[in-house]
Amino acid sequence: MTDTHGAARPGHLSIGHAAIDGIRVVTLRGEIDHDVKDMLGEALLSCDGATPPRTVVDLSGVTFMDSSGINVFVAAHKSMNDAQGWLRIAGAQESMLRLLEIVGLDDVIPCHSTVQQALAA
Repeated sequence: MTDTHGAARPGHLSIGHAAIDGIRVVTLRGEIDHDVKDMLGEALLSCDGATPPRTVVDLSGVTFMDSSGINVFVAAHKSMNDAQGWLRIAGAQESMLRLLEIVGLDDVIPCHSTVQQALAA
């Protein structure tokens, strides 16, 4: 896994990238809020502006997310769908999973218990 954005302060967001069988896995650690929404958006889209066709986002290390993060995930999902790809969420902690359920994002973006399950779905 390549860590492209180290956590600058406790609770901030760290982003790692890996590829497994041609599927991009983005691993997040820390907090997702307004301060990191642009960094998160960039991480979910490739550097040249093209959308990776298949991406799993590992939220197992995320402890907080506000509406900024929700909006980034909705936009990334739309972009990937438009490019004939998909976005899946994996490993969300109970509090994050509850948030995804409350806002209905789990009905739009498939959520899986583990990265392995998301990759195999």
